[in-house]
Amino acid sequence: MESGPAIFAGTVFALFGAGLLLWTGARVAHRAPVAQGVNPVASATLAALAGSGALLLGVWCFTRM
Repeated sequence: MESGPAIFAGTVFALFGAGLLLWTGARVAHRAPVAQGVNPVASATLAALAGSGALLLGVWCFTRM
């Protein structure tokens, strides 16, 4: 019964992290800004770190089941 919240949280974090990484990669590949009015390198780096962190957190949640 306790694995239900871990599955839900892991799925949410993994989907968000993967989506953010895909979106950031697509924006960088097209040389489009990741965030308006911000240094392009800094915004791409921060978005990639946040996406990787969320993806790793999702994997960690799946290992807790």
